[in-house]
Amino acid sequence: MNKVENIEVFVIGQDGSVDSKLSYIPKPFLSEYRYDLIKRAFLTEEQNKKQPKGVDPLAGKRTSAESWGVGYGVARVPRVKGGGTPRANQGAFAPNTIGGYNPTAPKSNKVIKVKINRKEKIKALFSAIAATMNIELIQKRGHIITNPDIKLPIVLSENACKINKVKDAIRLLKNLGLYNDIERVSKTIKIRAGKGKMRGRRYKERKSLLLVTLGDEPIKFALNNLPGVDVSNVRNLPIHKLAPGGHPARLTVWTINAYKYLAQKYGFIGVM
Repeated sequence: MNKVENIEVFVIGQDGSVDSKLSYIPKPFLSEYRYDLIKRAFLTEEQNKKQPKGVDPLAGKRTSAESWGVGYGVARVPRVKGGGTPRANQGAFAPNTIGGYNPTAPKSNKVIKVKINRKEKIKALFSAIAATMNIELIQKRGHIITNPDIKLPIVLSENACKINKVKDAIRLLKNLGLYNDIERVSKTIKIRAGKGKMRGRRYKERKSLLLVTLGDEPIKFALNNLPGVDVSNVRNLPIHKLAPGGHPARLTVWTINAYKYLAQKYGFIGVM
């Protein structure tokens, strides 16, 4: 863990230059890197996003079929009333007859939710946030940073957060040396194979930077439509945004309000 006197976090202004310095850092940024916890929390989130599915509970049971009982020299399977012998079994209630329901069909009331311990989830979140401080892991994940002097974490000042035009946001990213990562994603956008094209997910694109805000800050609307860019609220920061595919160390940009929120909620090291 860094010493108090060595902590320096640069706050970036609208033009990409250093606007001010902070002498404190939230505790999540200094947490231990635990890939196993990140992977577990990611798989839990992915499982809990699934939608329950199953057949109609009354499928195959909307019928007047009833067994004749014994004494008729025929099998005691349910038979539709008013029907003749050749087609007597159609729509029968029994699952082993023609038109019968499937006894092993998927049930919509099946419990598919999985749980994770609260402390494990918090520690996984802290670990995923700490991974965004490791520039070696970020570059190993495939992100491109052309500015060799960049300091992590990247925190935007209040003036920079007021940017609401895409051209101004692009200029800021170029000055920070992050725009090449956006171009990397734009070159890899492909049309999805299969019927997903007709279901609102026509294109496939990789992941670029993540912007973490506190509420609806204007820069959110300037960056939201750039290729591969995701925006998330710090109050509900999911693991699958910090570690897409279960792979941590995503290139992350924080607004000053989101940064202060982490410090106030989870504590900090240094002088605030």
